Amino acid sequence: MTQPMMVRNLAAMALLMMFSVGLSGCDYWPPALQTQIEQLRSDLQAATMEKTQLQNQLASVTKVKDDLQVQVEDLSRANRDKSSMINSLQNSLTASQDRLAKLAKSAAPKAGTAKPSTKIAQKTAVKKKASAKATGAR
Repeated sequence: MTQPMMVRNLAAMALLMMFSVGLSGCDYWPPALQTQIEQLRSDLQAATMEKTQLQNQLASVTKVKDDLQVQVEDLSRANRDKSSMINSLQNSLTASQDRLAKLAKSAAPKAGTAKPSTKIAQKTAVKKKASAKATGAR
C-alpha cells in the first residue's frame, strides 16, 4: 500500500509542479522561435511605416482632387455664364440684322430713284474684296 500511495503523491507533486510552472510562465524561448518573432516584429514595423506613407499620399491626393473639383466647378459656372452671354449676344445680333434688313427694304425704294455712279460702285466693290481678304488671312 505504500507504493501506490507514494506513486499517487509523486503524481500529485508533478501535477502541482506543472501547474505552478504553467501559471508562472516559462521564460525559455528556442532561438529559432526568437528569430522568427523578431522577423515578424520588423515586418510589422515596416508595414506600419508603409501604411503611414500611403495614408499621407492618399491625404495629399485627396486634397489635390478636391482643389481640382473646385476649379472644375468654377470653370463650369464660368462656361455657363459665357454661354448665356453668347446666346444673348447672338439674339441681339439677329434682332439688329432683322432691323437692318427692314431698314434696307424700306430705304431701297426711296434710293431707287437716283442711281449711284459707276465709280462709287467700283470703289465699294474693291473695298469689300480687300476687307474679305484681310478677314480670310486672319
